[in-house]
Order: sequence, then C-alpha cells, then structure tokens
Amino acid sequence: MEGGGVASDAGSAVAPLAKWRDEFAKTFQYYLDRSTPNPVHRWLGTLAVAVIFVLRVYLVQGFYIVSYGLGIYILNLLIGFLSPKVDPELEGLDGAALPSWGSDEFKPFIRRLPEFKFWYSITKAFCVAFLMTFFSVFDVPVFWPILLCYWIVLFVLTMKRQIMHMIKYKYIPFSIGKQRYVGKPAANSSGAAE
Repeated sequence: MEGGGVASDAGSAVAPLAKWRDEFAKTFQYYLDRSTPNPVHRWLGTLAVAVIFVLRVYLVQGFYIVSYGLGIYILNLLIGFLSPKVDPELEGLDGAALPSWGSDEFKPFIRRLPEFKFWYSITKAFCVAFLMTFFSVFDVPVFWPILLCYWIVLFVLTMKRQIMHMIKYKYIPFSIGKQRYVGKPAANSSGAAE
C-alpha cells in the first residue's frame, strides 16, 4: 500500500513539470512561426546574439576553442545552405539539371539546408556557445592566432571548392529579384490588336 503512495507522489510531481514543458514548447513554436516571414528581423536578432558572444569572448580573453568550434559549425552550415538538395556529382540525374540563367525552363534552386533552418541552427549555436563561456572547463588554453589562421585556410579552401562546383554545374544559390515569365515571341505580327 505504501508503494502506491510513493508512485503517486512521483507522478504528481512530474505532471506539472511536463505540463510546463509542453506549454513552453507551444509558446516557443508559436513565436518561431511568427518570425518565419520576417527574415531581416530574425537575422538582426542573430547578429545581436553574435555581438554579445564576441564581446563575452573579448572581455573574458578566453574560450578560443569554443569560438573555433562555433566557426567550424557555421562553415558546415554555410556549405549546406549554398549546396543544392540534389547534388549532380553524387547522383546521376537523367536530364535533370540545376537552374541556371541560360536555361529555357525555370527550375527553382532547392537548398540542402533551407534559410529558416540555417538561421535557427546558427542562432542556437551562438546561444549554446555563449552558455559554454560560463563554464571554465571549456576554457582550454591555446594560442588563438594559429586557430584563426587554420580556420581562414579551411574557409578559403572550402569556399573555393563550393564556387568551383557552382561554376561547373552552372547554378546560382541566390535568387536576385523576382523571376518573370517572358512569353514566346509571336510568329505572326498581323494578329495584333489595332
């Protein structure tokens, strides 16, 4: 009989916590959904979080390994953002091609990592990295200029490979302006309205 009382006490303690977690998840998702159509505001918020992180690292004069890891993660996200969902190098596409300016038919560029997920992952990464700066176990002493030079070399080599891929398969991962339909030229000009 006493065992049932202990189980009910544990169950009653967990229920409010689970309810609070569910309410928090719903509220968080609500605000994420509301932010979706406002990319400028989202990216400005991420920029503010990034500035706070950089200020924290600068003022503490440490956590360079955390910053390096964050930089590698962001580089990985950037490659996913600039890459097509279906890579023609990896999969044999029977006649299907990536969109290009010179193609007859407009085919939208579908990213491997959509813009919203790219933004969300970067923002979450900056927040996690910022929280890590409050724990001294992550402050490994390193000579940061070497890490910075290595990251720059890695960035240049990775971007060179990505740009060569864009040139080889003739695609542009950014849409510039609104796509407009240009109709086929009329074969007979005498059918025009007077």
